[in-house]
Amino acid sequence: MNRRILLMSSSRKDTLGYLEHAGQQLHALLRNEPRKVVFVPFAGVTFSFDTYEGMVKPVFERLGYALESIHHADDPLRAIEQADAIAVGGGNTFALLDRLYRAGLVDAIRAKVAEGTPYVGWSAGCNVACPTIRTTNDMPIVQPPSLSAMGLVPFQINPHFVSGKPVGYNGESREERLAEFLHINAPEQVLALPEGTALHVTGERATVLGERPALVFESDGSTRSLPEGTTFDLDQVRGPAAGANGPAFAR
Repeated sequence: MNRRILLMSSSRKDTLGYLEHAGQQLHALLRNEPRKVVFVPFAGVTFSFDTYEGMVKPVFERLGYALESIHHADDPLRAIEQADAIAVGGGNTFALLDRLYRAGLVDAIRAKVAEGTPYVGWSAGCNVACPTIRTTNDMPIVQPPSLSAMGLVPFQINPHFVSGKPVGYNGESREERLAEFLHINAPEQVLALPEGTALHVTGERATVLGERPALVFESDGSTRSLPEGTTFDLDQVRGPAAGANGPAFAR
């Protein structure tokens, strides 16, 4: 299948501006081709969709890509069907998935990406590309119809991965939270993306982009590192068993 996907951990890296680190990653996906990008701002909660579009649109335009938010569309389904590329921004993953379901866009985006339309998602937009949103870091501020997401890749991703605990913090670390997930859901694995790191998927293979390695967490407590430039088959990271959690992954 001619799948073209860019899953980014975050909209920012270190002290850089909004999507400032992402130019080369976006070009890797969109290939400097003239494209009408449909932006989905549904993860934004404390600011308007107009405001969100105003943050994202200038970045894409500077890179040479036209962009318009789907909240302007009279017919959102038709907007997805006519899109040359789809961008889904970060924010709250539960709000994003809930709004995608209510707009009838989960199946529509999945089908469009299966046809080869490029998809880029960062943070929450990365989470909803997984079989489920079970490995998001976000608070469930709303209850979507399901935790099942779009299944654009066959395994779970944890964006914004940060190792360890700040001094004086007594809650669970990210490693401990992922260990809980893996204990309950063995033998699944989770691919963790530090900020600034992305996964570029082409067909049935993926390549790690960015200066920091991705990490694959195993249910036995071990971890393996995937440095920048590592390319692997998607089935090398275990997702949920067919029919167990989330949608079937279309090959």
